[in-house]
Amino acid sequence: MFSRVYLPLVVAIGLATPAWAAGQATKTEAVAMVTRAVAHLKEVGREKALADFSTAGGPYTDRDLYVVVYDLTGTCLAHGANAKLIGKNLSDAEDVDGKLYIQERMALAKANKTFWQDYKFTNPSTKKIEPKEMYCQVDSDLAVCSGIYKQ
Repeated sequence: MFSRVYLPLVVAIGLATPAWAAGQATKTEAVAMVTRAVAHLKEVGREKALADFSTAGGPYTDRDLYVVVYDLTGTCLAHGANAKLIGKNLSDAEDVDGKLYIQERMALAKANKTFWQDYKFTNPSTKKIEPKEMYCQVDSDLAVCSGIYKQ
């Protein structure tokens, strides 16, 4: 246990920690999550990896960070925050501003090995529609993605 000498220091350090550090994921964490997911995909195969990515509360979800995987036609193959989207072609999906974000994502995936994309989506932590920045890495015919919410 902390002695009386160190306790004020621990409290001061805790108060100096930004609120987002414990609650919201960072861009670095999103890139790391996607990198880990792509490695897992290669290690265990598509079927097992997609199931693992779609397990709520599993190792591919962390606070507001989760993995989503699309084929290059816009069909959702895995979704760590909303299993109802799995198996659906979402290429006509629009965000609240009318942006066809899945169409844009698939165009970016066909032109780039990795990329960031901005759009708006429901944050699973707050249940509010928020600006989101999605990082994707293309592996074969899949776009493996994870993103952060910007408040």
